[in-house]
Amino acid sequence: MAENIQRLSAEQLYAKEIAALIAAETDPIPQGWQMSPRSVLTYIMGGKAGDTEITPKYMGDRRLIEICIATLITDRSLLLIGEPGTAKSWISEHLTAAINGNSAQVIQGTAGTTEEQIRYSWNYALLLAKGPSFESLVKSPIYRAMETGTIARIEEISRCASEVQDALISLLSEKRISVPELSEEVCARKGFSVIATANTRDKGVNEMSAALKRRFNIVVLPPPADMETEIDIVRSRAAQLSKDMQISVKLPDQSAFEKIVTVFRELRMGRTLDGQIKIKSPGGVLSAAEAISLMVNSMALAGCFGSGKVTDDDLASALQGAIVKNEDKDKAVWTEYLENVMRKKGKEFAGLYAACRELNGS
Repeated sequence: MAENIQRLSAEQLYAKEIAALIAAETDPIPQGWQMSPRSVLTYIMGGKAGDTEITPKYMGDRRLIEICIATLITDRSLLLIGEPGTAKSWISEHLTAAINGNSAQVIQGTAGTTEEQIRYSWNYALLLAKGPSFESLVKSPIYRAMETGTIARIEEISRCASEVQDALISLLSEKRISVPELSEEVCARKGFSVIATANTRDKGVNEMSAALKRRFNIVVLPPPADMETEIDIVRSRAAQLSKDMQISVKLPDQSAFEKIVTVFRELRMGRTLDGQIKIKSPGGVLSAAEAISLMVNSMALAGCFGSGKVTDDDLASALQGAIVKNEDKDKAVWTEYLENVMRKKGKEFAGLYAACRELNGS
């Protein structure tokens, strides 16, 4: 059954690792959790549980993850902030999978998210037939998390309208939901918390109020600190995704990952890695997540329409689509980078430069 599901949840995909950590547990477990904070850290950062190897889910600052886990033990909620593609949602999902074994209590923040989706709504057929009752009540993910003493997730909280954000203030402060139609009040059980994510590029969509920010402990997730770490992230995730998608192509060699990550980091930073040349940055997001998608797409191209081995032509095709999002602005930036930077990088980049230049119509 699992092989027919396009995307397994974290608790399904890593069920063996979670079970091994629970079985090998020796530290105290907080109320509402299924494993200790140390075991959650091992699950996220990698290590061993008995004879089971725990794969790292995050390659970055260990202290940041420690702060995240410690926050969830307290009565404060956690807000993960960062550039697109810095693993905010990824960490949020894996934290809830390790702590509760349930990462599915999610509210996706959009301009259309309503206060009812934060609190509760009604099954109107049952409401008309039987009147207000718990049977006709439709519980939000936060409502269910309060009832069960687990963690709810809110993705892209800054995209929610101000009135929706305001509804969260009392929930996070009082740790209870009132249902006046039933003259009832649901109090959060121990273990309840909220993990929210916010994109720094969308800061101006609906800026969070100071009152709401005070209800959260804010952790800023930076892009990968160095090139080697970013290459490791892109390579390991591309290998996993291509395996899950059954793309029957050998993983590209190290040089392919080095070339793509070099291009992404230089365009993202606005300068070459040696700092000698300033570069204009395109409007799109050139994150590690985007690089992972690019590599998987290149592998799919090679497997379906190529030789079965990823070539510079496959990389160039995916690279063009990743960088040139706006034909008017990004194409000029990309052309300038090709001619002023990539062309001068020597024979290692010669094949990729030629393929990119042909696709770009330069």
